[in-house]
Amino acid sequence: MAYVDGFVMVVPKDRIDDYEKVAQEAGAVWKEHGAQSVMECIGDDVPYGELTSFPRAVQAGEDEVVFFSWIVYESREARDSVNERVMADERMKGDMAQMPFDGKRMIYGGFRPLVHL
Repeated sequence: MAYVDGFVMVVPKDRIDDYEKVAQEAGAVWKEHGAQSVMECIGDDVPYGELTSFPRAVQAGEDEVVFFSWIVYESREARDSVNERVMADERMKGDMAQMPFDGKRMIYGGFRPLVHL
């Protein structure tokens, strides 16, 4: 059964191009090591809610934009194996290790699909 890693984060508006470059490069590494798909989505209609919202969850400022991203794997076991290989890949060090966002405010987790139509 498929497995999905999901992420919500904020990127400074003046670093979106930097983030896109790193996301393209990192996504290619994930795919090379076995991820089925990688999706990076930039917030377009993401209101700041009264009680809860994506921007509140990541403490987004006026100069930041919310990103919602996910990676799909064949299974949880495949995800664990892919992530181990990605983290050992030399390309993930150096420039790609310098992510253009605040990782302390990133929300992430692994999910087992329940409904897929």
